[in-house]
Amino acid sequence: MDVKAGFARFVYGSLLRALSPVYALRLWWRGRAEPPYRQAIGERFGRYAGTAVPGAVWIHAVSLGETRAAQALVDALRDEQPSLRLLLTHGTATGREAGAALLRAGDAQTWLPYDTPGATRRFLAHWRPAVGVLMETEVWPNLMRSAAAAGVPVLLANARLSEKSLRRGARFAVLLRPAFAALVRVLAQTEADAARLRDAGARRVDVMGNLKFDVDPDAALCRLGERWAQASGRPLVLAASTREGEEPRCW
Repeated sequence: MDVKAGFARFVYGSLLRALSPVYALRLWWRGRAEPPYRQAIGERFGRYAGTAVPGAVWIHAVSLGETRAAQALVDALRDEQPSLRLLLTHGTATGREAGAALLRAGDAQTWLPYDTPGATRRFLAHWRPAVGVLMETEVWPNLMRSAAAAGVPVLLANARLSEKSLRRGARFAVLLRPAFAALVRVLAQTEADAARLRDAGARRVDVMGNLKFDVDPDAALCRLGERWAQASGRPLVLAASTREGEEPRCW
């Protein structure tokens, strides 16, 4: 099994390294419509300027939804430890833009590198976080292996795993099971998620609910919604999720 796992890691890492130029071109292409994707491309490959102060709490929130859920966690951690320094990582432009609002003096924000052995090692060697918290489902084989080698404990918070994702992941169990097993703790959203995460290889799994329900809505928006409801005089249902600049394109 060790030989098989080692060969699988070699093939996986070699394939990702070979595709690195394609990743860079894709980021540049996507940046035509969303300029943030063209910013700090070197960070995607574990290349950083300057130095970093070790000991931060590293939270990875890949996109907008995970970043919003992370807000409740960040607020709670700051209440417990006001001097906390945060390292916030993302994979999408929407996540990075939303995450900027969570930063305070002394915090840092960067892209999470692609999951090549070298990039993940350089990421951890540069930032040297005290602990890592991955939001929801972001478990990567080389990242977890590099974190274990660097002595960085990693947790999975607000964790979820669908039945479809579990079946898909079973095809790559030789890579993913050790990654899930390396998590020091998993905090699942539901009992069903917890069962699937255990099946995926996670060991210490507890059910803690969904962090998104702990986020306080903006009071001004709540008052605005109440005024709209009163003015209409009839029941209203809103189903919307847009980013700045999208509404004009829709019309």
